[in-house]
Amino acid sequence: MRLEVDGKEVYAATGGKPFDPDLPTVVFLHGAAMDHTVWALQTRYFAHHGRAVLAVDLPGHGRSAGPPLADIGGLAEWTTRLLDAAGVARAAIVGHSMGALVALETAARHPDRTWALALLGVALPMPVNDAFLALAEANDHRAVELMMDWGHGRRAHVGGHRVPGLSIVGGDMRLVERAAPGVMHADLAACNAYRRGDEAVANVRCPMLLVLGEDDRMTPPAAGRKIADKCDTAEVAVLAGCGHMMMVETPDAVLDALREVM
Repeated sequence: MRLEVDGKEVYAATGGKPFDPDLPTVVFLHGAAMDHTVWALQTRYFAHHGRAVLAVDLPGHGRSAGPPLADIGGLAEWTTRLLDAAGVARAAIVGHSMGALVALETAARHPDRTWALALLGVALPMPVNDAFLALAEANDHRAVELMMDWGHGRRAHVGGHRVPGLSIVGGDMRLVERAAPGVMHADLAACNAYRRGDEAVANVRCPMLLVLGEDDRMTPPAAGRKIADKCDTAEVAVLAGCGHMMMVETPDAVLDALREVM
């Protein structure tokens, strides 16, 4: 599905069903240097079980026109304009990593537009190592390699894919390598600069789910639990044996967690 936001074309996958804004809508927001394809299993399930789905490519990512937006607040406001473009009054918002920060900020700024919230692989704050940022700014492939190393659990590094011969880490590396120059750095810098987390959590008015990877080295589960402790409406699901890229490492477990609140 193609939409127009701020005069630029935006691509959103709809889970294999025509988008119907009269159905309860679920918006999926990907992480740094990625795109809508990381949500393949989850979006298809919801689209075929009574939900309207928008798995978007954020500006400058995937099939959406650029450039990437420079800060989490700007992406949150962009998300509400995306809802307007799709004719959606309220949505559940699911975000992973950078997308989780955007989802949180959107729900905090616009509680009337959000009926549920799911944050996957999240920490507040979400600092990024200076050396990692510098490699990303230089468009050095070592930044991709570091993301793949830190971003996957131990099981994904030695196999873990249901289909023999396919690699979880290899597939995610190809995805990130497709990002345009500068996109990874813009995304990581936005995460690193975000400091409104506690204020945003305090302003959430809808049910909130935190989905955390037991083996996540980028946003350790202890960081997510601290967020839950600050919000009376929060529930926590810790997924055994997976790292930061939980949607592709353990897609069924992620789906089972999301079904509880969506």
